[in-house]
Amino acid sequence: MIKSYFFVFLLFFILQSGFLQTEKLIQGKVLHEQFPVEKVEVANFSSKKITLTNASGEFSILAKSGDELIFVSKNHDVKKFVLDEKTISKNNLIILLILKAEQLEEVVITKIPAIKLSSDKAYEQGKLDKLALEKAARALKNPGVYQGTIENGMDFMRIGGMILGLFKKEKEEVPENKPQIQFKELAKSSCDEKFYFQTLKLKPDEIELFLEFCDADPKSKTVAESNNVLSVMDFLLAKNIEFKKL
Repeated sequence: MIKSYFFVFLLFFILQSGFLQTEKLIQGKVLHEQFPVEKVEVANFSSKKITLTNASGEFSILAKSGDELIFVSKNHDVKKFVLDEKTISKNNLIILLILKAEQLEEVVITKIPAIKLSSDKAYEQGKLDKLALEKAARALKNPGVYQGTIENGMDFMRIGGMILGLFKKEKEEVPENKPQIQFKELAKSSCDEKFYFQTLKLKPDEIELFLEFCDADPKSKTVAESNNVLSVMDFLLAKNIEFKKL
């Protein structure tokens, strides 16, 4: 009789464990300051499944308890979230992203001296008298007789600028050198210590040596240029197998 109860209990435990390990469609929403964020990559690191959020910031992905979800956005910091039984049963995951800090270029502020208008009445009166004399001189000219001058004068500044423009060569545009992302820095910022200790099974004094080992591989430059978190993790997992054989 006791053996029968024990067998039933064991069978129930096995079935329940299998049920808990079954993947379930998890639904959630990605927000930034209460606003939905679309086109965010939602990746299940355990199953390698990826999906994108829609215009309302909503997503659906298959996952189970213990799976780690990674949220990658171009304009936001990477977010990691580990699912548990409570989250799966609630099935209404809300992820809040933080906007990346932008680096501002150096701004040089130059103080411009203020222009003071003259308040001298004698100066103002002299200016008015000069304008009156010029107006009277123009009125005395006979428009039908050539005076040997060009009406309104010549705009030498404009003509000089046109001539100079004919001989001026366009400067060749020199493309700015884009800063290259170092693989070691990308690997440290993309993966936390938990990934190196628990997933890769590395000791604290082995991490720096391991990253040097990965950086020596020419493929690390290609991975760094892609700037993709999943690509970095896959590359580290593959190199860890080689590193353990040394």
